[in-house]
Amino acid sequence: MRNLTILGATGSIGKNTLNVVEKFPALFGIKALTAGRNIALLAKQIKRFLPELAIVYRESDVFKLKQLLAPNNRTEIMYGEDGYRAAAVHPDVDMVVSAIVGAAGLLPTLAAIDAGKHIALANKETLVMAGDIVMQRAEENNVSILPVDSEHSAIFQCLAGNRKTDLKQILLTASGGPFQNLPADQFKSITPERALAHPTWEMGDKISIDSATLMNKGLEVIEAKHLFDVSHRTIQVVIHPQSIIHSMVSYIDGSVMAQMGTPDMKGAIAYALSFPERLPLNLPVPDFAGIGALTFDAPDVKKFPCLALALSACETGGTLPCVLNAANEVAVDAFLNKRIGFIQIPEVIEHTMENHNSITAPEIDDILLADQWARKTAAQWIVFSEEKGNI
Repeated sequence: MRNLTILGATGSIGKNTLNVVEKFPALFGIKALTAGRNIALLAKQIKRFLPELAIVYRESDVFKLKQLLAPNNRTEIMYGEDGYRAAAVHPDVDMVVSAIVGAAGLLPTLAAIDAGKHIALANKETLVMAGDIVMQRAEENNVSILPVDSEHSAIFQCLAGNRKTDLKQILLTASGGPFQNLPADQFKSITPERALAHPTWEMGDKISIDSATLMNKGLEVIEAKHLFDVSHRTIQVVIHPQSIIHSMVSYIDGSVMAQMGTPDMKGAIAYALSFPERLPLNLPVPDFAGIGALTFDAPDVKKFPCLALALSACETGGTLPCVLNAANEVAVDAFLNKRIGFIQIPEVIEHTMENHNSITAPEIDDILLADQWARKTAAQWIVFSEEKGNI
């Protein structure tokens, strides 16, 4: 049996991971679950999976959770950064599913790596912010980092059994999001509600907005660069609206390998949890005759400048990808709260990046300071723009 900690149990990846675990109770056990603010759902998960440890974000939520679990609760409840770290390094855990959204996933994932836990990685920000550091520590601790993102899982599967020296290009597919065919001059009218309506994937709010701006694909390029130890020039983004081909790999002899499947995260999650075995999930095979055609297009980086900003940060490296990520998190939150418009998201990010002096070979403290600086700078730009009436 493989014992798991799930960082971010109440999010989309966390819930799908628990669905997989529930299907195969003889293969997986749950030792620790962490959540942010969805205390009611976490309580239900604790009652179902009986972890030894559960973590909430705020101290005030500890009491709320204990009330929901009373009177026979045997799960230890902690909160905050110390709690997340405790869950990540739990002595009986074999693998940590890193599914916290955003920069908050970095430190507990690093703690898990340092403790020798294998990682099922859904938190792309861990590699975006500190890819060189993370991959080096994983090597030092003999830790496997297995991708949970459908695109990176596809690349991982397409690379299996082939020599890296034969690799020519990684073709990272993107659905294009809900506004692929919307004229750019209509972007000013995009509301959070419209941006959250993804055409093919069910995701959390932040990732849905990132998909709508194509920032998510930019972050995935940076993640792939570190995860597969390739040059950013090796990675090409391809728009594929049907989301049937999750990504492709081409080789020096002209061969192209593609991994296909229905748009369901449980496939990638299960493969990471069970690797090198495959689990009988009984997910449906795509109805190719019904689909009729699989189409592809090049991304429009002028229409979606967030992708261009991410590619630039990837090329520069250092602390700039961390700054990109932090500014994006601030901008997306402001958009969801209707403080800025959709077209202001890349403006916030670009302003923050332009004012950053990137450190070429950062240590983890440099990364954390850059993250804090970027958040403050992005937030100040938003306030200034509100005061000037530019939003």
